[in-house]
Amino acid sequence: MKLTSEEQDMLDGKYGKAAKKSMEILTTLGEIFDAECMVEVYGVQIAGVSYANLGEAGLEFLNKMAEDGKVRVLTTLNPAGMDRENWQALGIDEEFAKNQNRAIDAFAKMGIITTCSCTPYLIGNAPHFGQHIAWAESSAVCYSNSVIGARTNREGGPSALASALTGKTPKYGYHLDENRHGQVLVEINAPVKGTDEFGVLGKIIGDKLVELGKKIPYITGIPSATVEELKSFCASIATYGGTALFHMEGITPEYNRYPKPADIIIEINQDDLNKTRNELIDDNLEIDFVSIGCPHASIHEIAEIARLLKGKKVKKEFWITTARPTKKIADEAGYSKIIEDAGAKFAADTCCVVAPIKGRFKGIMVDSAKACYYGRAKNKFKVKIGAIEDCVKEAIA
Repeated sequence: MKLTSEEQDMLDGKYGKAAKKSMEILTTLGEIFDAECMVEVYGVQIAGVSYANLGEAGLEFLNKMAEDGKVRVLTTLNPAGMDRENWQALGIDEEFAKNQNRAIDAFAKMGIITTCSCTPYLIGNAPHFGQHIAWAESSAVCYSNSVIGARTNREGGPSALASALTGKTPKYGYHLDENRHGQVLVEINAPVKGTDEFGVLGKIIGDKLVELGKKIPYITGIPSATVEELKSFCASIATYGGTALFHMEGITPEYNRYPKPADIIIEINQDDLNKTRNELIDDNLEIDFVSIGCPHASIHEIAEIARLLKGKKVKKEFWITTARPTKKIADEAGYSKIIEDAGAKFAADTCCVVAPIKGRFKGIMVDSAKACYYGRAKNKFKVKIGAIEDCVKEAIA
């Protein structure tokens, strides 16, 4: 790789041990993927924040990097394993809380903003079209590449941290024009609306991409989509298909920048949507947990939940997972009081995917296809997907 004099100085240890280790990680990645050089990144988002994922080995690595490491660019975190302010009300174990705080403190020592969200683009870590970034969370990577038109590979926790401490990332993969072309044409021949339906669609396309061994779909037949629908779609197609980039005709900013693929065509109709929705609803289901906010709920979604819950009481455990800055806006708007008066709980800076809740519930209802996947695979819950309105109805039933 061709390094600038500053990059070489980092590699030689002239900027400290953490910068040296970071540049070693990045140059190794660059050599593996034949990158010619580094690019400067506008911002970073780091995954692997929950203590359940880090463990003591991961925490030891963080503490070592924090001895002299300081971030060079705006950096935020993926969801942690708990709400740092509300962990007791959510039933989180005290020992886990102690260890989770140790991890957050290590990140903070490096100058990382300890807002923990899978939707950094909603809380200030927001690149614009064409900017290079280094993000790690799969749904956020997909959203930034596709919906915003920024450029990032899906980073691991160590490589994202390395980019934060150097302000650099190797120029390969989705940072290059030649790797952003659509590979499969996907024609949607049915109406798709709501976060749950966009999640179902993401699962269908993701599953088919895995079968074909392709990664970048070019999607037609979607006349409009909200931010909330697109974040749900990104989470689902990334979870089921490993997809980090898609083009959606008339919606995403790069859809007409590259030729429309013509050699492989996937057609999706209403029967496909119905069949896949049924795959996300388990038999003999006893729902005792409802969760909305995977990816993290936007202020629009929180406003809708407040409207649906006003004057009502929930009878089941009901979490709204969101970023803490969004929760503070909800506080000021009066939405939080309505929701909490109904008996629902906010889980800020965490979510039902990374929180240590295995064994606590039998069945979960969500509006997210991603949450269905992890509810089954990680927490062994039975699952049901439904619209936000249906989730609220279940919570108060």
